[in-house]
Amino acid sequence: MFKIEVEDGRGIWTDVRGADGAILTFEREDEARAKLAELFPVLVQMEKYAGGKRTRVIRILEDEDDWPKRAPPSSSGAA
Repeated sequence: MFKIEVEDGRGIWTDVRGADGAILTFEREDEARAKLAELFPVLVQMEKYAGGKRTRVIRILEDEDDWPKRAPPSSSGAA
């Protein structure tokens, strides 16, 4: 999965959200990049010629093993 982020000009990166307020996510990187170019065409083009990054596509890694597993809290108190 991938998501889009935009930098606000002060170094703060924020997720791009849809009309429903949910973070936009994509199954494929090329889909994310196409949506990025659609939503922020000027920023994407400026990065090619003027330097500096204001947009990015981020891979979302899934936690498959739920590590670290923690012991349930004991109800007996101190030992």
